[in-house]
Amino acid sequence: MIYYISDTHFFHAQLLAPNDFAPRHFSDVASMDEQMITAWNARVADKDTVYHLGDIALRPGNFPKPAEVYTLIKRLNGHIVFIKGNHDARELFKYIAQHNYDLNGQPKYQFEDVGALIKFDHAQYYLTHYPLLLGIATQIYNLHGHIHHNMMPTALNINVGVDAPERELLPAPLPFGTPLTGSEIEMIIQKKQQLLAQKN
Repeated sequence: MIYYISDTHFFHAQLLAPNDFAPRHFSDVASMDEQMITAWNARVADKDTVYHLGDIALRPGNFPKPAEVYTLIKRLNGHIVFIKGNHDARELFKYIAQHNYDLNGQPKYQFEDVGALIKFDHAQYYLTHYPLLLGIATQIYNLHGHIHHNMMPTALNINVGVDAPERELLPAPLPFGTPLTGSEIEMIIQKKQQLLAQKN
């Protein structure tokens, strides 16, 4: 199974509620981080792959060291493809690469600087940290992060971040920090198309 997520922002105390950008309703950072790890591992098995679309961790004023970040991400199940976000230092990716290992016959971690292109259910998906402006497109979508609790005004762009408002389009709420499946993304696209049509 393949999953998608973005903007975990481990360690980021400034995102704890109240705030308008990405309100996370936890009493402290440790609780927030543990919830995301628990939700991830409840869904993802070691045979699965998760595309993480950037911004793994952040602590303004005292940026987390690569070793600190690695103590958390090494607890995450599955193969992880990291797409570089604006808060992901190259030093972090180098450190993770140095600690890479074989999991079920392939590397635990893979890395993309700009993005990746995948296909499922007769559609193409550009996976990037920043949202792309696709223009007029048929069966081509952009899965992205970066904008937290904001939504691009088109169903061609789907925010898969942990704070994304698109998650609220699913019929039942997911535990905070849950990576999304392809079928959930297709459902979000359909619901977002309906929502935007009602507004126009």
